[in-house]
Amino acid sequence: QVGLMESGGGSVQSGGSLQLSCAVSIPKGRRYCLAWFRQALGKEREGLASLTDYNQPKYAPSVKGRFTIDENNAKTNIYLYMNDLKVEDTAMYFCVAKFGYCPAGVGEADAYAYWGPGTQVTVSS
Repeated sequence: QVGLMESGGGSVQSGGSLQLSCAVSIPKGRRYCLAWFRQALGKEREGLASLTDYNQPKYAPSVKGRFTIDENNAKTNIYLYMNDLKVEDTAMYFCVAKFGYCPAGVGEADAYAYWGPGTQVTVSS
C-alpha cells in the first residue's frame, strides 16, 4: 500500500554535501505527510524535515539552513539535500510517511507509520 525506498547515502568528508532520494508509492486521494528521520548509533530517532502533500516544508532546528527537503512534480520521489555536513550527521537516514496532516514541527518518530529501510550516511573529519 505504501512503499518507501531510500538511496544516495555514502561517505563524505566534513563540509561536503550529499543528496538522498526516496522513491515514494502512496495511494492518492488521501492527505499525507512525508518526512526524513535519522538515527545515529546508540541514539534516539531524530526528525529532520517534513513535507506536506501541498509542498510545505518544516525543519528541525539542528538542520535548518543546511538541509532542504523537496519533491519532484510527479510526487513519486522526495529528496533531502544536505550541505555543510558534520561528523555528528553520521547516521542511518530514513524516509517516512503518515496519512493525515503533518505534525506540528517535524513530529516524533511514533507519529509516522511507514518507514523505508534506510540509507547510511557517514561523515568523516
